[in-house]
Amino acid sequence: MEDLHIVRDQRTNRRIRAREVRVVGPAGEQLGVLSIEQALERAQAEGMDLVEVNPMAKPPVCKIMDYGKFKYEEKKKASEAKKKQVVVHLKEVKLRPKTEEHDYEFKVRNIKRFLEEGNKAKVTIVFRGREITHKELGSAILDDVNKDLKDVAVVEQVPRMEGRQMFMILAPNPKVAQRARDQARQQAEAAAKAEAAGKKPEGNKVEGNKPVGGRPDGKPDGERQEARPAGGEAALPAAPPQSEPAAGAAATGGTK
Repeated sequence: MEDLHIVRDQRTNRRIRAREVRVVGPAGEQLGVLSIEQALERAQAEGMDLVEVNPMAKPPVCKIMDYGKFKYEEKKKASEAKKKQVVVHLKEVKLRPKTEEHDYEFKVRNIKRFLEEGNKAKVTIVFRGREITHKELGSAILDDVNKDLKDVAVVEQVPRMEGRQMFMILAPNPKVAQRARDQARQQAEAAAKAEAAGKKPEGNKVEGNKPVGGRPDGKPDGERQEARPAGGEAALPAAPPQSEPAAGAAATGGTK
């Protein structure tokens, strides 16, 4: 079936308003211009639907297809494509003009991790009080961040002021972005394989606590063995001990 762009509320069957339509068959063959009644009869004869795929044409173009199956396949394709796509997030990291060295290094490592995951990073310098008069300090910090991350990042938005904040936006360079997409694709494929493996029937089904066709210890019935003494002969079951009252009755029962 050829790929067609079907609108969600596309007109089908009796909802088609045109009197004449150009009909495309199930295999893509051209059936010519038919009246709407003739087109519906052809669709019913095939056991399918008549779907208006191009209402703007003169006359409108309709295709004979299984519309329910088509919508299901389109939904399935969209779901699979969504699993494989990389969703890019914008992570914000805030710094101060007087940020300590260890705090600066910690936040730079976080920015690098965000970029390696395929996300973008918004680096913001927050000015408080009279710090706004020393904007050059904020510019110097943003320059340092750019230099420390030049191996993984490119500047998407150059530093600029917004109120009492100065910020720039970093994006992963093409090499890092491609690696993130490959990792996301591999994870999606692994998840799909794991989901498919989880739906397979298990070979050893269990009813209650006992496997079907075997013993609770997991051994087949053919391997069941009797315990034998050292002499090689099977041990006979011991007679149950006779209680004392029963023994006394047996001793006095013969004489009166």
